[in-house]
Amino acid sequence: MSELHWETSIHHDGSPTYLRFSGRLGDTATIRLRLAADAPVSGVFLRTCPDGEQQIMPMHEVGVSGVCRWWEGELPIRMLRTNYRFLLRAADGTRWYSAGGVTRHYPTDANDFVILANYHAPDWVRDTVFYQIFPDRFADGDPSNNVRDGEYLYRGKPVVARRWDELPHRETGPIEFFGGDLQGIAQRLDYLTDLGVSALYLNPIFRAPSNHKYDVEDYTSIDPHLGGEEGLLMLRQALDERDMRLVLDIVPNHCGVTHPWFVAAQADPRAPTAEFFTFRHHPDDYECWLGVKTLPKLNYRSVRLREVMYAGHDAIMRRWLRPPYRIDGWRIDVANMLGRLGPDNLGHKIGRGIRRAVKAEQSNAYLLGEHFFDGTPHLQGEELDATMNYQGFTFPIWRWLGGFEFNPERPEADPRPIATETVAAQWTAFRAAIPWQVATQQFNLLGSHDTPRLRTIVGDDLARVRVAMTLLFCYPGVPCIYYGDEIGLAGGGDPDCRRPMPWDETGWDHSLRSFVRQLAHLRRSAPALRWGGFQQLYAQGETIAFQREAPEERLIVVARRSDDGLRALPVRHAGLADGVCLRELFTGAEVVVRGGMVDISSLPATGAQVWQVGQEG
Repeated sequence: MSELHWETSIHHDGSPTYLRFSGRLGDTATIRLRLAADAPVSGVFLRTCPDGEQQIMPMHEVGVSGVCRWWEGELPIRMLRTNYRFLLRAADGTRWYSAGGVTRHYPTDANDFVILANYHAPDWVRDTVFYQIFPDRFADGDPSNNVRDGEYLYRGKPVVARRWDELPHRETGPIEFFGGDLQGIAQRLDYLTDLGVSALYLNPIFRAPSNHKYDVEDYTSIDPHLGGEEGLLMLRQALDERDMRLVLDIVPNHCGVTHPWFVAAQADPRAPTAEFFTFRHHPDDYECWLGVKTLPKLNYRSVRLREVMYAGHDAIMRRWLRPPYRIDGWRIDVANMLGRLGPDNLGHKIGRGIRRAVKAEQSNAYLLGEHFFDGTPHLQGEELDATMNYQGFTFPIWRWLGGFEFNPERPEADPRPIATETVAAQWTAFRAAIPWQVATQQFNLLGSHDTPRLRTIVGDDLARVRVAMTLLFCYPGVPCIYYGDEIGLAGGGDPDCRRPMPWDETGWDHSLRSFVRQLAHLRRSAPALRWGGFQQLYAQGETIAFQREAPEERLIVVARRSDDGLRALPVRHAGLADGVCLRELFTGAEVVVRGGMVDISSLPATGAQVWQVGQEG
């Protein structure tokens, strides 16, 4: 066995196959490491850092099983956060192994494996398939509450009522309304449950003058054009009947200029809410979101604002978690900017405060943050449960399948798709930077209301859409479908990505919907996808492959963007011995491991396979 081969067989992650821990501070964790049975390793040690001082403990070999050798160690958990990595003594020198991979040099602690004690994850999330809805564009359940043409002015222009079969217009982006509402969503829940969806994430529904409602006017009332409180209550009851969850979008970073807080502050610098904002020169020169004057930025130096927004007993972020609406979590808009302004960097302080308040109100609530960049500092167990995993999942897939580099201000295609090795490297970097307990609840997506749609990104190549969808449902974390993607809806940048959902089924791609439905039901039923670990098996040429492994089940996922001539996949480093049978879940095809390889010649030139690992033949 070559040096490279035995190194690739080294594996550990935080899943139940490799880590046995009650989750309670003071208990002992059993940590297991797998490597090739013939790897030239004579000793394995566990490196930890209790109370800041390095400690290296020997692990003991527990035997050989097939082509694998297992090492095991016991680690008392005395801290709320315990970092650890492995030191391997090999015939030609030592190796360090952490969540970031294998190194010969002594690594920093940044990519250590992490155990969080007394950490409460929302237990429903691991079994969930999310569906994101832009409320004005999904379904019109009550035309009587629709915005009328010219009903009011927004930024000095009359609002526009559109027909459902029209396309959004860039020149009237935020001021055009199609009539979607909460009643319409409630009426279409059977469609979603059939698809396999078990939770909704809705863009903002609080009272606001725009269609996107990120310019909130009142955090305490639901916009009447979306159905008001009655519409939300109807939706909550309909979701309860189907055992579905609901996450709402909140905008704590800024509000709209029509919000009474800002109106009062602008009128009088001594108003009680003036401290909620930052005026450079009163009344018209103030801090706002990215220079957008209709979105004044909230100032979290104000203790009173913190009390009103999240900390107080009747705070906004707590009240909607209570009956009768009982929402199941929050998506925090522009979480990367919250509490940050020049020398004021309160982001982590506000993040910890929000978590304490939300979890005190509802311990099982899901706390999700929008973050287009590196959100991993907020994912260490003290703040967010997850971020919208753009950099850790979405963008590498876009660049691999569509050669698409996302720039919110100027989306454009890069004619040079990234190498497959780069996808795997970026995935690894973002997984390794956070505890496994958090990585498994990351919010994975292929597009949203802020991005071009997947179909458009891959140039209408539906085979590549299927590849992306397979990765979405099989990668660690929680999958989210953006409404309409399952039927092949196209769309460029905002507002084109917010087209109304077409309910005329003659225009649907029924084959794609059937495929997504199959994936959604697989994701909700497969132990390997719900709580299994992750091992990167292959990332070369045009093909990427990984293993999801749980005590109950193992799956191998293979995805290819174009034909690279690969006909057999190496799997011995995944712990698969010759004679092991595999069955492909989409086609029912069966193969047997021979010479450490699995025959994947049935894989289409552009396509994906999911192989379920069986017993030795």
